[in-house]
Amino acid sequence: MEASSRSELGPPVRHLIVVLGDQLDPRARPLVALDPARDCLWMAEVTGESTHVWSHKARSTLFLAAMRHFRDACLQAGRPLVYHRLGHHPHGSLAEALATDLARLRPERVILTRPGDHRVLQSLTRVCDSAGVPLEIREDAHFLVSLESFRHWAGRRKQTRLEHFYRHVREQMGVLMEDGEPAGGRWNFDTENRKPLPRAGPGMLRAPLGFEPDALTREAMADVERHFPDHPGSLASFDWPVSPEQARAALEDFIDHRLPAFGPYQDALWTGEPWLYHARISAALNLKLISPREVIEAAEAAWREGRAPLASVEGFIRQVLGWREYVRGLYWQHMPEWLEWNALEAGEALPGFYWTGETDMRCLAETLGQTLELGYAHHIQRLMVTGLFAQLLGVRPPALHEWYLAVYVDAVEWVELPNTLGMSQYADGGRMASKPYVASGQYIKRMSNYCEHCRYRPDQAVGEQACPFTTLYWDFLDRHRARFSRHPRTTLQWRNLERISPERLAAIRRKAQDIRTTLTGDRT
Repeated sequence: MEASSRSELGPPVRHLIVVLGDQLDPRARPLVALDPARDCLWMAEVTGESTHVWSHKARSTLFLAAMRHFRDACLQAGRPLVYHRLGHHPHGSLAEALATDLARLRPERVILTRPGDHRVLQSLTRVCDSAGVPLEIREDAHFLVSLESFRHWAGRRKQTRLEHFYRHVREQMGVLMEDGEPAGGRWNFDTENRKPLPRAGPGMLRAPLGFEPDALTREAMADVERHFPDHPGSLASFDWPVSPEQARAALEDFIDHRLPAFGPYQDALWTGEPWLYHARISAALNLKLISPREVIEAAEAAWREGRAPLASVEGFIRQVLGWREYVRGLYWQHMPEWLEWNALEAGEALPGFYWTGETDMRCLAETLGQTLELGYAHHIQRLMVTGLFAQLLGVRPPALHEWYLAVYVDAVEWVELPNTLGMSQYADGGRMASKPYVASGQYIKRMSNYCEHCRYRPDQAVGEQACPFTTLYWDFLDRHRARFSRHPRTTLQWRNLERISPERLAAIRRKAQDIRTTLTGDRT
């Protein structure tokens, strides 16, 4: 079904229920409450959602394939649906497509679950206003913490911090709690978690469950290749879950085979191992193919049944119940201002190798290579490899934000933007993270085997073998000395800067400028 007129399905439309590509929960409240005799679902595939950033082919394919599986499930369930397929209509944006159908169908009301992108919310609101059609925005019940609850929690604090929010929500929901106290007597188990792999590496790892593309997915892949042939990335390895059934199978595979080791090795990096012990379900969560409650309950059950240690389960639940809900609350609290913040006054261009993977820095080549192949990198590859290098180099925050939004299959702006502009780049001046997450190449050496295969030396800041991360790290500390030298959580880093002689620091500055000139053309 490419586009179906509601007039063919019954009397005039009462509620036109808009379903976006990241709202594919068949149990969502507007769908459950739909009256097939009077209401109609509305969905559209448009080129603009793949071109407002230069979307990775795997990201576009995932959205289209999941939408088409959702479409067919709705039709089989007898839910009336207007569906516009890519290439079968003239509209370049969601707003254009909806405006045409508002004029054609004249619904009494449009119902929209809050989008995951401020841009989309604004554009669809304007369309309904222009058409004179009332718009009812529903809160997204997929999330465990409502925006009202988050605002109430945040309004009672001078500063919002994840740790405080995480404890609050665990208490409220009773997750990993025993007799009113955190399980194991502690709120977090970072001392047991976040370790490097043994020097011999991870050994033989069981591959995560993948999903052979079916006919619908292959059709979506073909459409992406046809409409976006010059976009980055490859579809050769595409095997992401695109339906609720596949998402549940992916979760079960993670719980059974990788959750036990997730905690200690969640920050580890290793050549040729993109998945290690990670869940591979963030994309399914963000498209609403599976609920966070289901994920949390499965992980907690694994601990209570003795199938996974508490430290690993707590570390994983922190990501879903803590971090995921926290960044969403912050996104809606600070948009659209967040897009304008640039606290560190970063102004460099994003190096071109972010789009090609062609660099002699092994850690970046490894991470960028797998990103372009798979549309995936785990959180430490994003934060402490691609994100760290951009921050040390001084890349303009919007440029990095647009890159992350484009290249990762799980990227929806509500989760991507705070992690990039807040956690990774400190562009918000500390509203999300209390300090910039900066480190030298020595951190990457400690957490990976990347440096063993690299021409650069992470312990050197000047000279031919100087690691660009290390050079730029000391240069970053020098450039931002006045801002952070007295910060209570960064004092030690800046104190180490004081031990560097003026002559050596001048050499580091020159080396850092050479790196910037080479990578961005900056000759200031």
